[in-house]
Amino acid sequence: MTSIPDDFHDLFETETFAHVATLTEDGLPHVTPVWIDYDEDDDRLLVNTERGRQKERNVQHNPAVGVSMTDPDDPYRFLSVIGEVDEITTDGAREHIDELARRYMDVEEYPNPIETERVLLRIRPDRIL
Repeated sequence: MTSIPDDFHDLFETETFAHVATLTEDGLPHVTPVWIDYDEDDDRLLVNTERGRQKERNVQHNPAVGVSMTDPDDPYRFLSVIGEVDEITTDGAREHIDELARRYMDVEEYPNPIETERVLLRIRPDRIL
């Protein structure tokens, strides 16, 4: 396991979009743009999604993921992470999507309807590129 370098923590404080790659049950790649966050205390990337979406279903059977993000102010500055979803939890997920909505949309609450329930994918970084 490795940690996100300190000089890249700022990417998690702005409107940085990430792409998360998972594998389908057939072994095919599935890549999704997402809002991204970082739990510095536990050294975990956080992806908030809804129960039943493709990426959540994919990591249920294969927790290996790839995550890449590009600095919105400098497209030549990027971070790429290979890791594993070591926890899928609903704890704090609803509050977390509101936090992300404040950062990414400048609104107090996540405005889209929640059809099932929000879940957090907690990604342990194993390799940083």
